[in-house]
This record gives sequence, C-alpha cells and structure tokens, in this order.
Amino acid sequence: MSTIITILVVIGALVLVAAAVFAVHKRDLVVATVATSVISLVLSLFYFLLQAPDVALTEAAIGVALTTIIFIVTIKNTKRFED
Repeated sequence: MSTIITILVVIGALVLVAAAVFAVHKRDLVVATVATSVISLVLSLFYFLLQAPDVALTEAAIGVALTTIIFIVTIKNTKRFED
C-alpha cells in the first residue's frame, strides 16, 4: 500500500510542476486558468493522502470551483489573450 501512495505522490508532483509551467507559458488566459485549477485539484489529492479530508474538500471547493469560476467570469469581461 505504501508503494502505491509513493507512486501517486511522485506522479502528482510531476503533474504539479508540468501544470505550473504550462500555466505560466500560455498566452491564452482561459487555458492558464484551467491549468491553475489542475494544480488545486492535485493539491486536494495530496491533502487527502495526508489524511486531511476537511482541507482537501475546502481546497477542491475553493481552489478548483470558486476561483476558476471567478477567473473565467473576469476573463470573459476583459481580453482573453495576454498581450
């Protein structure tokens, strides 16, 4: 069981780094926002693996759902592509 958790942590860390680099280099702000929500989703998985389900649920609700919706609405009212 410990090996599976270790593999999940390593894969999650690689996804975190890849999503962060992807979010920084994309000029389309909607794609960068989706990459940021992927980061929050992986972090909520990490919190769950660390046996903090309340923090995991809060991260998923705020980081993935609410923040992404606020960013998408804001981008809709401004320019989508970065200059």
